[in-house]
Amino acid sequence: MNMKRVNFGFFPALVCISLLLLFTPIAAAEPETEQESVSTHAKAASLIDVESGRILYSSHGDESMLIASLTKIMTAIVAIENGDLSSKVKVGKNAFAKEGSSLFLKMGEEMTLENMLYGLMLRSGNDAATAIAEHVGGSEEGFVHLMNAKAEELGLAHSHFANPHGLDAEGHFSTANDLAKLTAYALHNPVFKEIVKTQVKTADNPYDKWDYKWSNKNKMLRLYDGADGVKTGYTKKALRCLVSSATRGEQQLVAVTLNDGNDWNDHAALLDFGFNRFPLRTIIERGERLEGYNLAAGLNFAYPFRQGEQERFVTELVLNSTKPAKDGADKSFGLRGTLVLKLDGKPIGQVPVYDPGRLPPEQSPYMDKSASTSAYPADTWLQAAGSALRALFRIGKEGGVSHD
Repeated sequence: MNMKRVNFGFFPALVCISLLLLFTPIAAAEPETEQESVSTHAKAASLIDVESGRILYSSHGDESMLIASLTKIMTAIVAIENGDLSSKVKVGKNAFAKEGSSLFLKMGEEMTLENMLYGLMLRSGNDAATAIAEHVGGSEEGFVHLMNAKAEELGLAHSHFANPHGLDAEGHFSTANDLAKLTAYALHNPVFKEIVKTQVKTADNPYDKWDYKWSNKNKMLRLYDGADGVKTGYTKKALRCLVSSATRGEQQLVAVTLNDGNDWNDHAALLDFGFNRFPLRTIIERGERLEGYNLAAGLNFAYPFRQGEQERFVTELVLNSTKPAKDGADKSFGLRGTLVLKLDGKPIGQVPVYDPGRLPPEQSPYMDKSASTSAYPADTWLQAAGSALRALFRIGKEGGVSHD
């Protein structure tokens, strides 16, 4: 296809990014190093902006480590995407009395997948993790295959899963950066987002006179203003692990620490650093006209710029060939090219451009972020997300016990 490249400098347009660009194979600007910024007590740490996917801080971020029950972030998103939330999960012999943290589920007990996911994420039930895996994957091994397939799909090059609960095992590991990317992805799912921000959940218990009532173990929800997730973790080998998220205004950040004895305070410092040093700035608005061209942006775009960076932001317009089809029909549906966004010469995103008045319907593959957990069955969400992304781009042995 013949392409026309037109370079021009920054134009003042303000907006929000579409998640469709979050996982585009485009390099992000380099993260802060530990010498330049905040410090933690963690063996490894990472901080990411959820909307753009930009890693804002990383210390030993690609070092593979034990991750304890942070594993359940992957367990939850795989179950949500591949399961039916209203289906009944039955507790089998492998899940019953599973070692470590537990919901104390009874043998043969049945619970909806949705409620089981709340128990998984709020109380870190290893019995729930095993029951969910067998229900969604057909077996624990089948579910682990889905977990690793998802890791590969998301480009988590330094992660491998051997179980759904996080008990220490050979071949079970991840990194701070991979967990940050995974969580940023998962937080765009309205079901996952609603679960991890919940402080107390009540669930039906037909086997006793009282209902289940689970309080979230994540103290960040009470300690940090704006906190809205995500998961604690601990084993004797992994030690204290934590993934937290918080939102200020339109910006949401995720902090990750592995092997950190002072994680609550360190996460507050990491999140403060991110909000203060990398505020999310709107760049391009859907429908905005490009200066000098009869074209309009098809998506919103926002990016967390460090002070002084926005002056080094430029755009490059790549136009498609305008040669009409033999029958005279416009089979591009108004799509005229792509606006490539660059910082310091490196691509950080791209926005399709259209003939004015011919923008496609404004739809997010992740649907309404404020929706309740019962609004969208997992299969619907997965199909919508996958279809939209494809259309746009075509593009061990167990060692410790989890106590968290």
